[in-house]
Amino acid sequence: MLWNIDLTLVDVTRVSRGAYADAFRRVTGRPLVALPKTAGRTDSEIFFEALAVNADGSAGGQDLLASYTRELEAAFAARLDQLGAQGRVLPGAQEAVAAVAGLPGVVQSVLTGTIRPNAMAKLRAFGLDQFFDVEIGGYGSEVYPMGALLLRSRGRASEKYRTDIGADATVYIADSGRDVEAARMGGARSVAVASGRSTAGELRDAGADVVLGDLTDTEAVVRTVDHLTSPVSTG
Repeated sequence: MLWNIDLTLVDVTRVSRGAYADAFRRVTGRPLVALPKTAGRTDSEIFFEALAVNADGSAGGQDLLASYTRELEAAFAARLDQLGAQGRVLPGAQEAVAAVAGLPGVVQSVLTGTIRPNAMAKLRAFGLDQFFDVEIGGYGSEVYPMGALLLRSRGRASEKYRTDIGADATVYIADSGRDVEAARMGGARSVAVASGRSTAGELRDAGADVVLGDLTDTEAVVRTVDHLTSPVSTG
């Protein structure tokens, strides 16, 4: 069971934008005038696209990305005290992850484009880290597309728990069309929540297996996860 973090579980957009801008300026020496779309993208994708949309002439190599990643971690760490004041847990999120954690045989982790230190900070700030096995998660610290991150996460889970966790036993709950695409590429079922910038119609058009308006109906979330991971649901 994999959960996206930003705009699925929490909204810390203002804090993240400040950290992006600070890290970009420190690495390139230029202001971040235009922030590219972030939904369903990893931090490395966001950085390279930011270089393009801001007409920055820096060579976008791995060394530059490594510098940016370090600065992004530092910039976010400097803003930890802002998370509670400027961020929030989305309605029903804590109740949903707690309830799903109680399902027999379920292991929960996160699949996020955020680099791991910042992902952990977001979860800890709102007391959500207790519900996840973060060691098997997928993070933007790894330079892979989200679909590949999902496959790697499932592989880590299978190895750690000594069982073959197949595609039919994997569900990804997230909020964007790109997340739905990542689930499809990684062979997982997808639950799309219209709590981000994508409408319910857009998420259905993207091919989500189930679309929810939000996470406030805890019983509906649990039923959905149970249904999608049952043998009957895969036909």
